[in-house]
Amino acid sequence: MPLLDALPFGKGVAFAALVGLVLGSFIATLVLRWPAGRSVLGRSHCDGCGRGLGGIELVPLLSAAILRGRCRTCGAAIDPFHWRVELGSALIGLFALSILPGTAGWLWALFGWMLLPLTLLDARHFWLPDRLSAALAVAGLLLAGPMLGTSLPDRWIGALAGGGLLALVAWAYRRSRGIEGMGGGDPKLVAAIGAWLGWQALPLMLLLASLGGILWAFVAQEKGDRPLGERPVPFGVFACTAAFVAVPIWPLIVQFQPG
Repeated sequence: MPLLDALPFGKGVAFAALVGLVLGSFIATLVLRWPAGRSVLGRSHCDGCGRGLGGIELVPLLSAAILRGRCRTCGAAIDPFHWRVELGSALIGLFALSILPGTAGWLWALFGWMLLPLTLLDARHFWLPDRLSAALAVAGLLLAGPMLGTSLPDRWIGALAGGGLLALVAWAYRRSRGIEGMGGGDPKLVAAIGAWLGWQALPLMLLLASLGGILWAFVAQEKGDRPLGERPVPFGVFACTAAFVAVPIWPLIVQFQPG
């Protein structure tokens, strides 16, 4: 990415945040429309009066602030999910380029942007679309090498080992308990993550994801009215979050390993 690498540090961070804003607008639309069977590419409109929104009403973050989160025609509230996802996506770009300038940072940002819709869809609908996981896997195998300095064979092994391990866990649980303990999309997601991280960093990601899941289980047990065993667990949320967080942590672990 020579053109992006040539940007000064501050401009690179700002540009990554701007790219994140634009992508966040699309990601929010995808997450809201796809599960409902609506076209992701159709024109945006007000959910209250049905009026098609103009360009000035579709500027990420800025439009929501100027219009105070309401349609300028009918005054209906605009779902705050839009600006929250836009902000989160912008922060992904800003954070990635602040921590890892250059090609590695841009790849980390891309990784985060591709993980974001999977995270949101699993959190809201317990759904990890195969098409998104497949796109994540292909991008990882083709592009992710410079992010952590992993070779293509390492990433292939990461994909096969990650997906195979989760599939084995799901099979063992089903065999021993007679019920499904893991969604079919989880092994595919972990395989796709392995295609980015490589096999070396995969245990770190799984450890972080497991810790996140355990913490969520304790909180859910305290707040919930159903036994934890009957409550679906959005493992994809923890896997995606752990995968993104593992990127800057793994080089530190490698650096301090003896000899």
